[in-house]
Amino acid sequence: MKIIIIGGVAGGMSAATRLRRLNENAEITVYEQGPHVSFANCGLPYFVGDVIEKQSALLLQTPTALWNRFRINVQVASRVTAIHPENRTVEILKVESGESVSDSYDALIISTGAAPRHLNIPGIERALSLRDVPDAVAIKDAVDRLSETTIGQPTAVILGAGFIGVELAENLRHRGVAVTLVQSQPTVLAQFDPEMIEPLQKTLEMNGVELKLGVRAASISETSVTLNNGEQLPADLVISSVGVSPDHHLAVEAGLRIGAAGGIWVDDQQRTSDPNIYAVGDAAEKLNFATGDAQMIWLANLANRHGRLVADVISGEKTASRPALGTGIIGAFGMVAAVTGLTEKAAVARGISHAIIHLHPSSHAGYYPGAQHIAMKVLFDPMTGKLLGAQSTGRDGADKRIDVLATAIFAGLTVNDLMDLELAYSPQYGSAKDAINQVGYVGNNAFSGKTPNVQWHEVADLIAGGTQVIDVRTRDEYDVQSIPGSVHIPVDELRERLDEISAEGAVVHCRVGQRGHIAAQILHSHGIPARNLDGGCLTWRAGMDSLERKHYVSSSPVP
Repeated sequence: MKIIIIGGVAGGMSAATRLRRLNENAEITVYEQGPHVSFANCGLPYFVGDVIEKQSALLLQTPTALWNRFRINVQVASRVTAIHPENRTVEILKVESGESVSDSYDALIISTGAAPRHLNIPGIERALSLRDVPDAVAIKDAVDRLSETTIGQPTAVILGAGFIGVELAENLRHRGVAVTLVQSQPTVLAQFDPEMIEPLQKTLEMNGVELKLGVRAASISETSVTLNNGEQLPADLVISSVGVSPDHHLAVEAGLRIGAAGGIWVDDQQRTSDPNIYAVGDAAEKLNFATGDAQMIWLANLANRHGRLVADVISGEKTASRPALGTGIIGAFGMVAAVTGLTEKAAVARGISHAIIHLHPSSHAGYYPGAQHIAMKVLFDPMTGKLLGAQSTGRDGADKRIDVLATAIFAGLTVNDLMDLELAYSPQYGSAKDAINQVGYVGNNAFSGKTPNVQWHEVADLIAGGTQVIDVRTRDEYDVQSIPGSVHIPVDELRERLDEISAEGAVVHCRVGQRGHIAAQILHSHGIPARNLDGGCLTWRAGMDSLERKHYVSSSPVP
């Protein structure tokens, strides 16, 4: 069998090496248009920031090493310019010599990835982008030159505040560059719900990253970027990171089916509309686990997984891809934000019924030094309790909790099942009631109806409508910060002050929700309907801060 793979990196090289392990006699050729067939693209921002010091550390495999170990014929600087499904051939341009050649295949794998989107604005040709190792080298060289020649602090404007934009902002700050992030959305990292990404936004600002949200670049000059509200930003360096599009022009020109999400349509074996052609990685669509809809999900682990799967399918194995959760994580200046599955924004937009809980557990036992709070948000089906999605932010422990929740969602567990998970416990690593178990306890209270909750964005309307909101924290906590219009009755005094509470019911809250739950149970036992503010005033404050940002953004003058 003769197999051609267009593109290397995650999907292409996973397919190539797996094919060789399954079939020693297959003829495997990889055509890669760039100079490197296998590199750590997720490490590129950290090379720019000198966290990864050597370019060689980014290069995972070389053509010579792949031939010596796997007998895979890798041709770099070789751009496939056309696919001819009718006779199973491809045309290749040798970039360095300009020579055109053709090759034939029994099976073809498209792993062309995604290409950076480009803004159609004056001066955009000045902006750099980050897709591969030469891009990273170009940005790093530009920073080096600025550091040597600029009088004062060099300035950079990054257009787009997705994962790459935020990671570049952090790494340029490490290099001493003054950074401004420009984002057309009202928050950075639009994959997250606003109250969950607010801690990361504050962390960026505290570390000198200026955020310009809800605005777009209108033009780029030799020294600045002009926004669509007329503001001019000094810019010695401009980086465009406004997202990517599937690099599927070869598939389009070959007449392959393009799906509803804009990527190459594939079935559950990654087979395209041509039975001899497969597609993997960022060029191909994935199915969303919650909706069943086609979606573009730009994740290296999915590319690796699907590359391996295609190799199995071509080799005759019976296997199929699973719908994708879209699990992702990012860190900046010590703050981590992670997401898996469905967000509240996505659930509302798609009309998916959901229940929500927020909580703020500790990363490990509170009595052991160094414990950090984790902000967690979990969505589940209100009828079945089945887990739908989760988000987690914090300085320690958010990563491993999101992985447990992603596994639980994949396995079809319910929020009640989390109560019974046996997780590793030692005071420096977790708590006897781990954060995941606590999600189960809080979720069980909400799912069973023991403690009806109220979301942070509902509080203002409830107060305006006359609902009594009772702050059950201590006087010192209340004096530092309180919800406008709330009444202060500490939980320890609640039983003696029942006459101050409306018989029609109240919303109670504390800092994170635990004392609020106790207060709600006390009121219930005395016949007073009560609801707990989900996640307490910590979640409320983060949500209100996000709303204030959005209000500021929406009120900015735009001609």
